Amino acid sequence: MYGQIEFTLDPKSGVPFYKQIILQIEMAIADGRLKTGDQVPTVRGLAVDLSINPNTVARAYSELEIRGIVTTQHGTGTFIGDKKIDISDVERERILAEMARAFIVNANSYGFTIRELITYLEELDNEESQTKETTHEVL
Repeated sequence: MYGQIEFTLDPKSGVPFYKQIILQIEMAIADGRLKTGDQVPTVRGLAVDLSINPNTVARAYSELEIRGIVTTQHGTGTFIGDKKIDISDVERERILAEMARAFIVNANSYGFTIRELITYLEELDNEESQTKETTHEVL
């Protein structure tokens, strides 16, 4: 995990890994998890974490740099630039729907129903809410 972003890749999505990395960085910028000046993982570090070829990460960073989304300072690292990224509600919903469909198909292959998934997700949400409340009480 880096800052407020945890990179994951879905080999079954049909979307190339470098594009998944780009989209995850763009989404994190758009929703405020990554801000101007935040450092992203090194090419080698992210490649090791994701078990992919470093050239894949380098390609993602290169494309992000060409678009002005990140800047690379040799010897220091790669950082989020000041370019504003907006992802529309429609696009966010499309991405969520795509992820949810893949999740449901996978769960169904193991015999889980949508109702079981919903129940489990609600339990996780309640646990997370309780953890946040406990953390706030400590502070």
